[in-house]
Amino acid sequence: MSKTVAEYTVVRSKAKSFYPRYERKDELQHQTHYCPGCGHGIIHKMVARAIDELGIQDRTILISPVGCSVFAYYYFDVGNVQVAHGRAPAVGTAVKRGRPDSILISYQGDGDLSAIGSAEILHAANRGENITAIFVNNAIYSMTGGQCAPTTLLGQKSTTTPNGRSAATEGYPLRVGELLATLDAPAYIARVGLGDNKQIAQAEKAIRKAVENQVKGLGFSLVEVLSPCPTIWKMTPVDAQKWVRDVLEKTYPLGVLCDRTGERQPRPAPETAASLDRVPELLGITAAEAPRLPITCGRESMTVEGRPGNHGKHRPPAESADNQAAAVDLRIRVAGFGGQGVLLAGEVLAEAGLDAGLEVSWLPSYGPEMRSGTSNCHIRLSNEPIDSPLVTSPNVLLAMNEPSLKKFVSSVEPGGWILYNGEAIPEDCKRDDVRALAFPFTQIADGLGEARVANMVIVGTLLESTGVLPQASVEAALHRLVKHTKWLEIDERALARGRELFRESSKEKMP
Repeated sequence: MSKTVAEYTVVRSKAKSFYPRYERKDELQHQTHYCPGCGHGIIHKMVARAIDELGIQDRTILISPVGCSVFAYYYFDVGNVQVAHGRAPAVGTAVKRGRPDSILISYQGDGDLSAIGSAEILHAANRGENITAIFVNNAIYSMTGGQCAPTTLLGQKSTTTPNGRSAATEGYPLRVGELLATLDAPAYIARVGLGDNKQIAQAEKAIRKAVENQVKGLGFSLVEVLSPCPTIWKMTPVDAQKWVRDVLEKTYPLGVLCDRTGERQPRPAPETAASLDRVPELLGITAAEAPRLPITCGRESMTVEGRPGNHGKHRPPAESADNQAAAVDLRIRVAGFGGQGVLLAGEVLAEAGLDAGLEVSWLPSYGPEMRSGTSNCHIRLSNEPIDSPLVTSPNVLLAMNEPSLKKFVSSVEPGGWILYNGEAIPEDCKRDDVRALAFPFTQIADGLGEARVANMVIVGTLLESTGVLPQASVEAALHRLVKHTKWLEIDERALARGRELFRESSKEKMP
């Protein structure tokens, strides 16, 4: 007799700690990045179930560094921090100490943890930091082409050991679990595998215990997971799982390597950090000696009406006494090809902001190519503390080429500015809710004698359109950054020409 849907009992379902849909991905938002048979997906499920069962989703912060581990950010509906290669334990330590009530999980691959991050994991374990480390060991650098890792087996072939790993040249496989287990501080260290269903069940128990230890405040826990990598190993998923069980496990025996949880007491809660208003007192600074934040932004006051989103015209500093305290929040994205001076444009804006007494951040992002690769940078200028250097919703976009315009045009917030290096804004990039200006900046720069200063022409147009940075601060920044007299002179002309362009375009639009 067939059953209705209502008569079935759901035994397993998608963990609540996963996003219902992976909207951070551009495509295929219903599935993961991972290859068929990859161990990451299995380990993700174990971590998510532990989070759900312990009821800690709102407290959990996942640290994911470089490698296939970086994709965890797309799937876990918890706090996520992505860090540089190998730095997860160091950053995790800072986050945990800053937010001691959080549950901090460091999720790292073997190339990341046992190579460039070996010092970080060693010292975090030696301090007994109250964090949980998940160490995914597939004996290879998977994401970056399959070169030899510290955990690669003797005789195992990789892109950097085509004849097989040799102890004489690459050293012996590094047994991280055994190494850390010799320390006095760790509470729990175990090695598990994904070689068959029995191993998977044991792995889930170990991961749950490692997370629960942190909930109880027992200190540092690490679970090393022997994981299949069918794609880089050039095996079928079934054969890769068998290789974990029959080969990998011989070098890395499974088992609990260290368990002091029975004898450990919860770590004492850290002292509450002193409030900011007590810092002068703690440093022995009197009220008269305490530094004061500047109320102006440099040698000239800032204007507010001309900034992105207001579309007003500049007013002179003397027009209003309130002008000195005008709010500034410029979130700028400069994008183009390598060789177009994208990063220098951002540096000039950031340096000028510093000279003007603003809070500033500058974050570059570029490909490995010296020329013609993608390049962009994030710049923030504010008279309030900056919470993040990332500019995901810019109110100013400087697009040095059409691909960059098409990539970032939709991210510009309504009321923002777009300055485009071209004759006109392409039809499929036009928006009614932003102010867009298009000029052939490269041709204009070429007319000044050097096409490569197009970046300064577009910066000049930005400066004139927003009016937020004093000219003296811009000049000071340029003199610090550009050392050659020839380039300094032409850059100054380019900035002036950019300002003229905006003034000319404003006159054309006047009735």
